Amino acid sequence: MKTVQAVGWLLSAVVAVAQTPASNSALGTHATSENQTIIIHAGSLIDGSSPQPRKNQTIVIRGNRIVSVGEGNTAAPADAEVIDLASATVLPGLIDTHTHIFLQGEDPAEGGYDAQLLKRPLAFRAARATVSARRALEQGFTTLRDLETEGAGYGDVGIKQAIEEGYIPGPRLFVVTRAISTTGGYPLEGYAPEVAVPKGAQLIDGPVEARKAAREQLDNGADWIKVYMTHRSWLDAKGNLVSQPTLTVEELKAIVDEAHGWQKRVACHAYNGIGLQRALDGGCDSIEHGLDISDAQIAQMIKQGTWYVPTLSVYYSQWAPETTDEGRRDRKRAAVHGPSFNRALKAGVKIAFGTDAGGFPWTEPIAQEFAREVEFGMTPMQAIQTATSRAAELLEMQGKIGVIAPGAYADIVAVPDDPLRDVNALKNVTFVMKNGEVYKSPGAAPR
Repeated sequence: MKTVQAVGWLLSAVVAVAQTPASNSALGTHATSENQTIIIHAGSLIDGSSPQPRKNQTIVIRGNRIVSVGEGNTAAPADAEVIDLASATVLPGLIDTHTHIFLQGEDPAEGGYDAQLLKRPLAFRAARATVSARRALEQGFTTLRDLETEGAGYGDVGIKQAIEEGYIPGPRLFVVTRAISTTGGYPLEGYAPEVAVPKGAQLIDGPVEARKAAREQLDNGADWIKVYMTHRSWLDAKGNLVSQPTLTVEELKAIVDEAHGWQKRVACHAYNGIGLQRALDGGCDSIEHGLDISDAQIAQMIKQGTWYVPTLSVYYSQWAPETTDEGRRDRKRAAVHGPSFNRALKAGVKIAFGTDAGGFPWTEPIAQEFAREVEFGMTPMQAIQTATSRAAELLEMQGKIGVIAPGAYADIVAVPDDPLRDVNALKNVTFVMKNGEVYKSPGAAPR
């Protein structure tokens, strides 16, 4: 059995012991019956799209959808569940559009990234991914776009299925499966040439192989295709950040053409320079990271409607010592990233919230990204909207998630304090509802 085919079987073995479908309602405190009504009283409501919050709002939910939102108290049916959040700020379920549930920030002392592919059984990695998914949900992130399994094959498709069928708690997942790069374009690296080692992505060379890889991934359940357009980065003799390009424009165009034919989109990891330019010329739908985007590239993104998912916060930690080449590179990445973000923001590039969670441990707050967005020019409301209505637009789910409005899914979170005064309030989510089910509420014992 091939490795990538084995992942699904191993994942099934992991989740099968969790619970049976008959006990699925235990995952949330409410079942999503079509006839059930839930009333939420919100002291302050940030609905995900309006420019200002609204006070004293009542949200009516039936089944897994929001029926109405209005001011004051609404007469509740006798059998309705009433949830009092009158002292809280209520928001749509948050959306992180760049995560890796199969990674945990990999401690170098434990073997780092390489140990995941060389020493960790796939069932172990799938079990850790279920924990990552639950932690994201408990932090108020009810939707994730998870941008590849890092050598765990199609395991994200299995985790998504387990969540959708009620075996494990977790966010809605949009998955990309294996991701695509080229020979010399992804770890594992540094081993003897005669030793065959696994790679963290599917490697291709030439447009024919590129298109075939996209077809394979889409056929096996990818919601998006993820492509690495740059790989290593370093500083040149003048101290400028340089990034190794990977796919050619022709290779990327084959992938984009195939994905768009399936009505799917393509996310491109691109730091800067040649690789980022190839990503734009090849028609990618989102630039991931974009550490140093030129003014001409920003103009091209606006013209083409390309999204920007900057993942700011992950580049401000875990720096190598400043006396090393890696340490100088790490500091340069951070030095150019914030200004690049600010220029893109001012120019009107479409920006969605993404963190690269998994690149740092899931025990850290995902919401740390909001403060970086504000630091580099966004208002708190703009930052919140990158993780609500704007992220929903990137995922082509506008009106369904990322907003509290009639017809949207009942994905709702709350925080005790006002995030418009301090976005760090979003690190303390005390209420989480996803799809009409309550997974976390004030004073409730942890499940």
